[in-house]
Amino acid sequence: MLSRQPAPFSVNKGTTPIKKSSGLSAAALRLPLHARAWVRRFTASLSTTGVLLATLFFAASLTPSLLPRTVGMQGVLSGVSLAAGYGIGVFACWLWQYMEMPLPRERAHRIGLYAAVSVCLLAAAAFLRQAAEWQNSVRLLMELEPVDTAHPFRVGLIALLVFVVILVLARLFHLTHRVIAHRLHRHIPRRVANVVGGAAAVFLFWTVFNGILFEWALRTADSSFQQVDAFVEADIAPPEDPAVTGSTKSLLEWEELGRRGRGFIASGPTREEIAAFHGREAMRPLRVYVGLNSAETIEERAALALAELKRTGAFDRSVLVIMTPTGTGWIDSGAADTLEYLHAGDVASVAVQYSYLPSWLALLSESEYGVETARAVFNEIYGHWTRLPRDGRPKLYLHGLSLGALNSDRAADIYDAIGDPFHGAMWSGPPFRSSTWRAVTAMRRPGSPAWLPRFRDGRIVRFANQENVLDIPGERWGPMRVVFLQYASDPITFFEPGSFYRQPDWMRAPRGPDVSPDLRWYPVITMLQLAVDMAAADTSPVGYGHVYAPWHYIGAWVAVTDPPGWTRAEIERLQAYFKERRRL
Repeated sequence: MLSRQPAPFSVNKGTTPIKKSSGLSAAALRLPLHARAWVRRFTASLSTTGVLLATLFFAASLTPSLLPRTVGMQGVLSGVSLAAGYGIGVFACWLWQYMEMPLPRERAHRIGLYAAVSVCLLAAAAFLRQAAEWQNSVRLLMELEPVDTAHPFRVGLIALLVFVVILVLARLFHLTHRVIAHRLHRHIPRRVANVVGGAAAVFLFWTVFNGILFEWALRTADSSFQQVDAFVEADIAPPEDPAVTGSTKSLLEWEELGRRGRGFIASGPTREEIAAFHGREAMRPLRVYVGLNSAETIEERAALALAELKRTGAFDRSVLVIMTPTGTGWIDSGAADTLEYLHAGDVASVAVQYSYLPSWLALLSESEYGVETARAVFNEIYGHWTRLPRDGRPKLYLHGLSLGALNSDRAADIYDAIGDPFHGAMWSGPPFRSSTWRAVTAMRRPGSPAWLPRFRDGRIVRFANQENVLDIPGERWGPMRVVFLQYASDPITFFEPGSFYRQPDWMRAPRGPDVSPDLRWYPVITMLQLAVDMAAADTSPVGYGHVYAPWHYIGAWVAVTDPPGWTRAEIERLQAYFKERRRL
């Protein structure tokens, strides 16, 4: 439905009677009158088509996606959806008029307008009524308590505020474009002036938001997270054992490991804890961590990692894992702990920090720095490992979660390692930008779902989720084993930019066990929903979304590293042990 130009609005300033007995002056009533007039002018300036499409977008934004939403998340999502629908409606009207297409007659326009308004309002009301049930369809799958209401009034208020802010910015951009184009039109043709004015407005806004506001926000965040990383916890004492990284005999200073590094070194299981579970002797796991402040350059930090591994005797262990941290330098203890229990402590692991920013911010501001660090660490350790006797060196594996998985994947050049390959990798929560993950998923065997693909004969790459489906009857592992551990409800993995205009493959039947059956694809809206899910991916319950449960790592590590002597009953006992630890 095309919008017609609204009639100019005028206020009759001299005909409002004022009763003397009311005790109110004309000045006291003038402000509300002006406020109401401003609201009427603002609403009259809106595009009818844009408002109608915005209402439908608002309704669609209430449908479920991968993760449950809070009131604030839903309000922001609905506000952005309103703005997106309104913008598309305004553009459609402009395009129609620019192409000089005929407008509907007045009566037909009015009838169509009333019908469209009725349909949109009914759709919005029906979707609001269903919103709580849709959210519960996600919450129940993730073992969360259901909600009684979706708080429609609070959602509506937040959405309206977000919409108004975006609309004001859009109109400011339009005004800037018009002013620049008008001045240029004095010297160049009108259409050329419009194009140049539009480009100038884009450049001006990009400079302000990216070159000034974003840079300021980035510097502020950088300073804040740097202070957090440097904070030394009073309850974590430096290690006394000289063989532990950060001790007085270590090549690395305890204070320079960073908050995440000190936590990684101090949080591992002890030899006594592992021995108590196995009922026999165990070894103390070796953990090496190099902080961002441990050396000036990437090469120096990689060399320090290798030197500390040599000092601690890591190459005498049965298993050596290069763990690439997330943006903040964090290593998932669930991945490290479970591997150490599976091998009775006969494990050495090493990690080198490349940032102290959250992963998404590190990806925006220094995307190549993490890859360069991961590659330097791999080359340094792999180079030394290949020079050791084949029968006297540990099995070498790679691991990373989220951004760590992406950087770990890009660190090892398979063509350089094919002559003397490392033994495998276990990557959890691989981001959708991971080239290996995307290629393998795209080449999956027909009939296997996108959220749990089967790749060729399963000799090299296999996928796992909450269920251990890595033992494939009739198929055998090759010399190198790679496992992607992923949840179907993880938006970091399954965000799809193409969902703007087409339905992602993972939404097709059959769906993952943790994805709502009520999830539907809508153009534009689904992409916005997944973007909001990405921002809240780490807030999901353990075992869903982007929060990976320790007991789900166990099956993946068993498939990749093949620890000796484990029966199915013992594996289930270890899974129960970590579930109990989580509850304590």
